[in-house]
Amino acid sequence: MECRPGCGACCIAPSISSLGKPAGTACAHLAADFRCTIFGARERPGCCSGLQPALEMCGATRDQALAWLSELERQTA
Repeated sequence: MECRPGCGACCIAPSISSLGKPAGTACAHLAADFRCTIFGARERPGCCSGLQPALEMCGATRDQALAWLSELERQTA
């Protein structure tokens, strides 16, 4: 599975402590087209590079991905 264009759910729903990003807010590195501007860069956090698109996480729509990741964040907070 590949990332869904225009999604960015994994850059919005979870918190990213190494970037000081709270859950539910867009990462400062998320571009207007919902692509990561530091994708593949050395400074990209490990928690981000560890996420890989999968049907369970991404669902069939962006809204499903946001809901799944938000619930995971809530459960692990």
